[in-house]
Amino acid sequence: MSTIRRQSIISSVIVYSGFALGFLNTYLFTREKGGFTPDEYGLTAIFMSAATVMYSFANLGMQAYIYKFFPYYNDNLPPEKNDMISWALLTSLLGFVLVMTAGIVFKGTVIQKFGAHSAGLIKYYYWIFPFGAGLTFFSLLEAFAWQLKKSVLTSYLREVQFRLFTTVLILLWLVGVLRNFDAFIKVYAFSYILTGLILLIYLVRTRKIFFMLTPSRVTKKFASKIRSLVLLVWSGGLVYNISLSFAQIVIAAVVPDGLTFVAIYTLAQYIASIMQAPQRSIIAAAIPTLSKAWKDKDYAKIQRIYHRSSINQLIFSVGIFILIWINFTDGVFTFGLKTTYLNAQYVFLFIGLTKIIDMGTGVNSQIIGTSTFWRFDFFTGVILVALTLPLNYILAKEKGAIGPAIADLITFTIYNGIRYLFLYRKFGMQPLTLQSLYTLLLGAGCFFICHFLFGGHQGILWIIARSSVFVLLFGTGVIGLDLSEDILPLWVTLKKKLGLGGKK
Repeated sequence: MSTIRRQSIISSVIVYSGFALGFLNTYLFTREKGGFTPDEYGLTAIFMSAATVMYSFANLGMQAYIYKFFPYYNDNLPPEKNDMISWALLTSLLGFVLVMTAGIVFKGTVIQKFGAHSAGLIKYYYWIFPFGAGLTFFSLLEAFAWQLKKSVLTSYLREVQFRLFTTVLILLWLVGVLRNFDAFIKVYAFSYILTGLILLIYLVRTRKIFFMLTPSRVTKKFASKIRSLVLLVWSGGLVYNISLSFAQIVIAAVVPDGLTFVAIYTLAQYIASIMQAPQRSIIAAAIPTLSKAWKDKDYAKIQRIYHRSSINQLIFSVGIFILIWINFTDGVFTFGLKTTYLNAQYVFLFIGLTKIIDMGTGVNSQIIGTSTFWRFDFFTGVILVALTLPLNYILAKEKGAIGPAIADLITFTIYNGIRYLFLYRKFGMQPLTLQSLYTLLLGAGCFFICHFLFGGHQGILWIIARSSVFVLLFGTGVIGLDLSEDILPLWVTLKKKLGLGGKK
């Protein structure tokens, strides 16, 4: 568990550094003076959503194959005989060729659905394919690197390096090297390919990865189980990822001035994603440990990871959600964003609540995904998409950008509730304790205090004062109530490094 905590902390620092860089990019995209138009910012978001859907189809379950079977390959083969990554990459390459072929064949349908409200998407339609290919390539290498316990490196590449490429492109556009948005978006389309190449070069040079297409004895032994796994988990992951990316796609299709409202939704979604920094880090560090724990039938370890991931993520998500909410409107005016983005506040409210529920239920998806209960993973994914797609469509038409945010709150609450009940009834595992309730009550109390003290004031000094008081109150409460056994040791270590530990 200490390995997970250490890697999670380091990765969280990297992720938050990436978010800081992402905030710079978001500011440059959305500022009132000299920034991109909302349509242009919305188009970059559609690139990401469409690429995620492409990856979901193209990976053909190879990410789950790596998660589940890596321990068997690693325990029975030397690295140079490990053929896992070769088969994973080759299979996904074939998958992406099929996706690209379908994209070309059905372009007319895409024009019919999106042409009226999102003309920019049609103009740059073919440039989405290299972006999707890069995301597919990087994500598979990332999954393999996680199993090698290189989650810190992959966190840097995904959270910092990719955004750094974007920052450079924005700056080149601002100084005139990239003369217009057309040049910007065409270079941007290759960002993930470059990020994936960096990871590939590292893995090859450090002899962590070898390429061979001769089936190993492990591949031959587990071939039938691998086929069963990838079929069901790929199907489940496909519908899950479509549900995650569907909001922006449906907004672009059915809402007038679609790309503008995609930009509004994307800003709210990006701000809410700050809440997920610990989740990304914990998942990256926990997956190899969970895979091995299932292999060893170490259910006590799985329960410990389940509980501790839940309370740690809940503390972070509640704290950051309230910190953002109390400063949202003030931030738009203080930092000179286009007033259009004030409409993102209540979109953020519903997305943020969804994140709290998702993170508060711990790493349930990863626990199920690394187990032998692949069919359940598939069926819950089907339930999720069966609820998400029609509800997103209906509420987007009725309520605009806020509609899909409301829909996701409803559907992800049901989705996580089903998974919670499954793990509880099947294994007696559940992540919530009294500390979970205390965390929610502490967050609510700190919010009302800050709202009473600082409500109605605007400006950078008021943002600093409001944030400082909230962090002090919430942080003191978390430590004083001993809400997490991982946070107190971190606080003790921090005090020692700052020379506040007292005499020995």
